Amino acid sequence: MTGTGPAAPAAGLLRGLPPLPRLLIGTQFAFNIGFFAVLPFLTAHLGGTLALAGWLVGLVLGLRTFSQQGLFVVGGTLTDRFGPRPVVLAGCALRVAGFTWLGFAQDTWAVIGSVLLVGFAAALFSPAVETETVRQAVLHEAATGVARTRVLALFNAAGQAGALLGPPLGAALLPIGFRAACLAGAGVFVVVFLGHLRLMPCTPAKSPADTLASAPGGARAVLRNRRFLALCAAYGGYLIVYNQLYLALPQEVERATGGQAALGWLFTLSSVLVIAGQLPVSRWAARRLSPRTAMLLGLLLMAAGSLAAAALLPVRAFGGLGPSLVFVVLLSVGQMLVVPAARAWVPDLTDGHLGLGVGALSSSAGLLVLVGSAPLGALFGRGGVLPWLALAAVPAAAALCLPGRSGPMRPGFSKVGASTAGNPR
Repeated sequence: MTGTGPAAPAAGLLRGLPPLPRLLIGTQFAFNIGFFAVLPFLTAHLGGTLALAGWLVGLVLGLRTFSQQGLFVVGGTLTDRFGPRPVVLAGCALRVAGFTWLGFAQDTWAVIGSVLLVGFAAALFSPAVETETVRQAVLHEAATGVARTRVLALFNAAGQAGALLGPPLGAALLPIGFRAACLAGAGVFVVVFLGHLRLMPCTPAKSPADTLASAPGGARAVLRNRRFLALCAAYGGYLIVYNQLYLALPQEVERATGGQAALGWLFTLSSVLVIAGQLPVSRWAARRLSPRTAMLLGLLLMAAGSLAAAALLPVRAFGGLGPSLVFVVLLSVGQMLVVPAARAWVPDLTDGHLGLGVGALSSSAGLLVLVGSAPLGALFGRGGVLPWLALAAVPAAAALCLPGRSGPMRPGFSKVGASTAGNPR
């Protein structure tokens, strides 16, 4: 990669950004507070309060991920066409409706419908925010020499800070009931909606639709790009493993301790690791690793985490939480390497169709999660070593799917820069 930039601390890096990327990073922080006030407790609610079978819990979680990640391409395409503001506002409004419905849902069909709405809401606002963040990171790289992966790492760390604050909020409300956590999450998104209605620019300096119209081939060109599709497959493997924080991890904690009390602490550990480590890891990776090597190392660490969890199942270390701890630690470090590298690689593989590329990356990954969640849910419902071995095979296979060696990032990527070149600094 090029342009590693100065080794500024997080606060200095944030202060050095223009207003729009600072707003986008704050947006990710707020999104995750509302989201993680609900999601970590969804598995226990479905399997406990509503008494759904393990395979059905896995299917519901897979549907949520697919309706979110699988439909990112819709949000990304709409962002290319209309700019991020209206897409973000629509997504926030739907998330409020979805969380409220989920809080009152009792029947299986209502749970599935509310979960699909919650996921589709994110399919609108998340790609809009991510697309504009990638675009701004490329522009900032061209203007200052600070590697785009460092800006994207700050975006990821802000999301993890929100993920750190969300579960305690949900846990504090759980004695009142799962409905209270859902309504609190909805309340956060009401605040986000109102804030963006006031603060987010109505349009980029130059509409992304202009870039989309001028770049040849559209979706056909992006989706026929074998290197981009290989990146999508590898990212899908990462997302399948990451999704096990909400499926395998709660079941393993229940098996080891007989309850869910430790789950909040494990989510806290994951968030603290990413908040503390994301920027140093990304700074090191920007100097020493290509995007491909960073993703390869991250995926192999995730595979090692699953294998280590399998090996530690008979061990009673840390109150039986040894498998969960090693899985969370290695998954978190792998995430720090994979996510910024994958997002930073997208502009160089999509030739100007940035929103479409960001959306397609997550959509294809979401489809793979949907395919893999129900079988993994059934395996983990049975317990034992086999589910962890199967899980370890996923990132190992994803590593084999990575595109061939990549050259340096192009800091002046013209078709991305053209869309917002007039943004104030």
